[in-house]
Amino acid sequence: MHQHETLLTVPFHDADMMGVTWHGHYIRYMEIARCELLERIGYTYLDMYDSGYAWPVVDLKIRYSKGCTFGDRLRILITVDEVEFRFKLSYRIENADTGELLTKAATTQVAVDTKTGEMSYPSPKILVDRIEAFAAGPSAA
Repeated sequence: MHQHETLLTVPFHDADMMGVTWHGHYIRYMEIARCELLERIGYTYLDMYDSGYAWPVVDLKIRYSKGCTFGDRLRILITVDEVEFRFKLSYRIENADTGELLTKAATTQVAVDTKTGEMSYPSPKILVDRIEAFAAGPSAA
């Protein structure tokens, strides 16, 4: 559907004594990429909260294919799979230099009204509009 790319380098503090990245850090890398996507579409977590919604992750699936190490350059490709009733993203984390697949993952977030604590179906129009503008390209945004 719609895709965004984030590049980052595995920092020293994410590696163990052998230089291998702890598996839990991949989720943080996905969050960094998701925040970058949200900034690009103009609807950050603070904007979401200001518009009356929180967006908790309600589902996370992750499959590790190969590890990464301190100093590796990573490319995180995010694809927006669904936005109408939930914010569903898929991730492909690969070595930025070789293109080798390291991890595949998916997250699902839902809009929760900050006043009532109730889930909102369908997704708030502001997110749908921002994603559609992003998909249409820079001239439409």
